[in-house]
Amino acid sequence: MDRYRVIVSDGVNFLQSMLATQLNHLVEEEQVLKHSIAVIEKFTCNLVQGKKLLIILALRVLHKEAEKIGSPAALQPRAGGSGPSVETETPTPAATTPAPSTSATTPTPMAAPLQPAKTQASRSGRMVTYPIESLSPYMNNWTIKARVAQKTDVRTWSNQRGEGKLFSVTLLDDSGEIRATGFNAAVDALFERIQEGKVYYISKAKVNLAKKKFNNVNNEYELTLERNTEVVECTDDADVPAVKFSFVPIAGLEGVAKDSLCDIIGIVKDIADVTTITSKATNREMTKRELTMVDTSGFSVRLTLWGKQAEQFSADVNSVIAFKSVKVGDFQGRTLSMSSASSFYVDPDIPEAHHLRGWYDATGNEQSYQSHTNAMQSGGGPNFDRAEILSLNEVKTRELGMSDRVDNFSSRATIAHIKAENVAYPACPTCNKKVLPMGDSWRCEKCDTSHPKPEYRYVFSMAVADYSGQAWFQAFNEIGRVVFGMSADELVDIKERDDAKFNQVLDKAIGTAYNFACRARQDNYNDQTRIRYGISRILPLDYREEATYLANLLLRSEWSR
Repeated sequence: MDRYRVIVSDGVNFLQSMLATQLNHLVEEEQVLKHSIAVIEKFTCNLVQGKKLLIILALRVLHKEAEKIGSPAALQPRAGGSGPSVETETPTPAATTPAPSTSATTPTPMAAPLQPAKTQASRSGRMVTYPIESLSPYMNNWTIKARVAQKTDVRTWSNQRGEGKLFSVTLLDDSGEIRATGFNAAVDALFERIQEGKVYYISKAKVNLAKKKFNNVNNEYELTLERNTEVVECTDDADVPAVKFSFVPIAGLEGVAKDSLCDIIGIVKDIADVTTITSKATNREMTKRELTMVDTSGFSVRLTLWGKQAEQFSADVNSVIAFKSVKVGDFQGRTLSMSSASSFYVDPDIPEAHHLRGWYDATGNEQSYQSHTNAMQSGGGPNFDRAEILSLNEVKTRELGMSDRVDNFSSRATIAHIKAENVAYPACPTCNKKVLPMGDSWRCEKCDTSHPKPEYRYVFSMAVADYSGQAWFQAFNEIGRVVFGMSADELVDIKERDDAKFNQVLDKAIGTAYNFACRARQDNYNDQTRIRYGISRILPLDYREEATYLANLLLRSEWSR
């Protein structure tokens, strides 16, 4: 995460400052320029190597473009005074000069802050607290006032170094959020005291760099709760937000990386019953429940609840639910899954929920929705990139896939022919491996089980063509669903009952153009090396989107100026 330094000036003095990360968009969208005039509405102040550093938490731009005001000099410390002063008035407009700072992986040192420690109070008698955004490993005495937005269960671990237990909470205030984790003795001391949804004054915790492998909260730091960490409940919680969301529309999930966490809000279109599965990794039984969520983007997505969340889920169909930090998967298209870091809120009192409710009651409950399963293939393949489309001739002349590594490419082509001999294979409903007929049943050697009937899955070759030439693409199950508009079971049933109708289905698929994301790799067959082009994702053409893209290309070209 980038941090931006700015120099602020009132025309007489200037001071080094840093923008809070929630204000980064002002610089990135060029809403703040050199000499812009702005009102700094909220800030905190730290000492860095003996110098004051202002951390700007809220900023209102008055004039984006302006001339330099005066000849300001560096702000000097007050004579004879090194103690803190708590600013309470809104400062006068300041000229700002943004400049990129170091990344979150190399944070700027921040030493002891200017404000009083936790045990002290301001002149008004109120406890002085720091915004979460201002915390750093270089601060000693601090107190935050934060809401517990999410709390995990106690988890245990056992390895060569010993055994232990831990729990985590996500803390939130109006400047940002941070993950806090307690281990062993801290679990005994704090787990029962800290309750989700309540607001606390928290101090004497350790600030560390966030371990992003285990922490997906949007903060470069995290807290370690210790046995002597002080946690005091606060009843004056009106100024602390309940939860912060950054919603992604369901249609936009394709652009979210696999295994990322995101927030969504939608209408519950369908609620499945609780089922039990056996985990392949641990061989333990797990309960799950699947929801189908829809929103105004016209897409639906399958979201899975696990364990107690699945068993205790009590919301009704057509409820509005906001999900926080759900995990993005790509099994049979984009899917979502609750994790230990996730939470959800039924019919939350937020503008997005009210908008969804009104839209769904008016028109949304009568429309149909496109599933992500129908728009992409399962597996961690590449995304389609319209700006990087290659013609089929370019794919061959560049010799993609000829090296030992796999090459990804995007293509737009029309289906010219489909090999009809073997479009699907009988698969095990559990592991998707091929099954063999054994009397009246079908045997899966991998699972060592028999099934009364198989589940057919697509695997076929099709010739595609564009203006430059032709190539053979390999297609699998989710690709076949898009191409034929039905499951492999349905197509195999048609083939067995009515060969003429089967040919009609194939003929209907021929001549349709798609956008493809593919993988090119070497394959050895009968001692001959050949290149196979496997389809990772398939997208029907959206002519409005294609026309908009072409129009933007024209607008950016030199001869359009």
